[in-house]
Order: sequence, then structure tokens, then C-alpha cells
Amino acid sequence: MSTQPTHADATPVPAGTLRNWATRCFAAAGMGDDDAALLAASLVQTSLWGIDSHGVALLPHYLDRLANGTVRARPNTHIERTAAATALLHADQGHGIVVGHRAMAEAVRIASEQGIGAVGVKNGSHCGAIGLYARAAARAGCVGLAFTHADSVAVPHGGKRPFFGTNPIAFGFPRPGGEPLCLDMATTSIPFGRVRNARREGHPLPPDTAVDAQGDWTTDARAAVAVAPLGGREFGHKGYALALVIDLLCGPLLGNPYGPHIPRMFDAIDEPRRVGAFFIALDPARFAGGAALSSQIEALAQELVAEPGAPRLPGDPEIDVAAQRSRDGIPIEAGLTELFRACSARFGLPAPL
Repeated sequence: MSTQPTHADATPVPAGTLRNWATRCFAAAGMGDDDAALLAASLVQTSLWGIDSHGVALLPHYLDRLANGTVRARPNTHIERTAAATALLHADQGHGIVVGHRAMAEAVRIASEQGIGAVGVKNGSHCGAIGLYARAAARAGCVGLAFTHADSVAVPHGGKRPFFGTNPIAFGFPRPGGEPLCLDMATTSIPFGRVRNARREGHPLPPDTAVDAQGDWTTDARAAVAVAPLGGREFGHKGYALALVIDLLCGPLLGNPYGPHIPRMFDAIDEPRRVGAFFIALDPARFAGGAALSSQIEALAQELVAEPGAPRLPGDPEIDVAAQRSRDGIPIEAGLTELFRACSARFGLPAPL
């Protein structure tokens, strides 16, 4: 569930306006039309869900990476089938979101043949909100699992300096006639993108979610150098351990670097990142409960809602936010508005605000 702050100075912009403008920006930066449209749609969808740390706010950074060639606009990607149910996608420093969609589509295709498909990504880049891919697998009728890692922005439990990334994980399950059930979460207290957004707009951070250069807790986004693992002061060993195993899956297993050896996303802007990702698709029909899985998920959801406090399924709050933002527009704050205007001027395009 998104916990992004909302602010009165934000300007709502229709999703379609942002999608069309972003597509034109990425095409002007050299991407093929299909890839530009896919990347733009993914960012706007992420913002519709309320995950503002990974939505359209990343567009200026992605354009900078495309401009300096550390993300290739037209990479020579190819898929190497390594066994009946496994494959490796060589990303050639292509954009992580475009590559991620291709990798999960291949995992789903393999799962339709073998019952399970596992596809790793080598030499990729930032792949945005990892729930994009788990949901895509679920919409195709599979159970989807997605993982990625990042450079050192999270302090290990008991440590003082950043070592692992936010290293998110997502699971997607099909539901009848509706959006998939989707768990999409970082292994940290908050995504580091929220720290960047708070710096840009001058907002404080929630308590016990970030540390400064001395390893002390801070709510000052400008002083924060790392976020805390999921579980915080007392139980952060859980998020820290999850981050470690996800780094092993996406890094060493696939021939990619890990943690402090991954070039930093924003601070090492002229270095290719060599980020990995790992995608798994399961065909429910190959398991005893597969035929009834989606209906059982719906029954479970109804039972949960009837419980005291009316708990909900993971992903349902994002569906609600998407409905509201589809109607009222995606809020774009003042600092981001200026960045968008600069992007428009770079390519001679009309600004979306």
C-alpha cells in the first residue's frame, strides 16, 4: 500500500495527458515507439496506484540516463534459453522496465509449456515498481513472483552504513473479473525514492525510517543517507535478511554485482548500473487447487472483509487510489512541475502542466 504524502500545492494532471507527454519524451530521447509507450504507460500506472516514488517522478532521471548512454535507448537484448524451464535475458543496459516486461512475458510463456518459468536479467537497469510484473503474470493467468535489487541505500540491521538496496519483492495472483491480488513491497521501511521526493519538496520523513551519515535516526530528508530495513529499530533483522537473499538471487546468481558494488543510481550517473532482476511464473493448472484458485482468492477476500476491522487484500488500496486519480488526476508537486518543464524544453515539446 502506498503511504506517499499528499499536499495542497500539487497540481492534478490527467493520466492520459502524462502518458502521451512521457511517450513523446522517451521517443525524442531515441527509444523505439513501442518501448517509449510501454515505459510511459508503466510510469503513469505506477503513479495512478499512488506509488509516487517509482512513478512519473523518475522520468527526468530516466531521460538523463538515456542522454548519457548509461541506459541504451535501443539495446541489443536477447534471451538465452538455459534449460526447459529457465532462461537468461541479456539486457545490454536496456531500460529496466522494458526489459522487465519482456522477461516476465518469457517466464509466462515458458510456464505455459513447462508449468513453471524462471527468467533472470543480466546487465539491466532500474525496473521501476516490481509489482508491474507480478500483476502482468497474474493477468495472464499465472502466479507471478518478481524480485530486483539496487545499490546501497539501506543500512543493515545492527549496522551504521548503507550496504544493500531496497531490494523489493512482489507476488501476483489472478482474481476473477478484477485486478490481481498483488503484494508489492520493499524490504526497507520506505523506498529511497520517497527520501528523494521529500528532499525535492521540502517534506520531513516519518520517524524511524532513515539514518544520517553517523548512523543515527533522522526525519530530515536532506540529512538521510540510508533507509532502515523493514521492521525498524527492533525487528529490522527481518527486512535485512530478505534484502540479502534477494540480492543473491538478482546479483551473484545471474552474474551481476551486489550491494555496494552496484553503481549508484543517482550519484554515479555516468556509470552503467548492471542491475539484475528475477522473474518466476507458475501455471496454476499444474497444481491440485489451480482450477479453483482465483475463486478461492475471492472467497478469502470476502471472509477477510467480514472480520473485525475489515482487513483487505494486498493491492486493494492501490486499486482505490487508481480509481480516485483516474477521476481527479495525478498530483504533480511544484518541484516536479519545474523538472517537467525543463524536460519539455529539452525536446521542444509542450509541457503537460
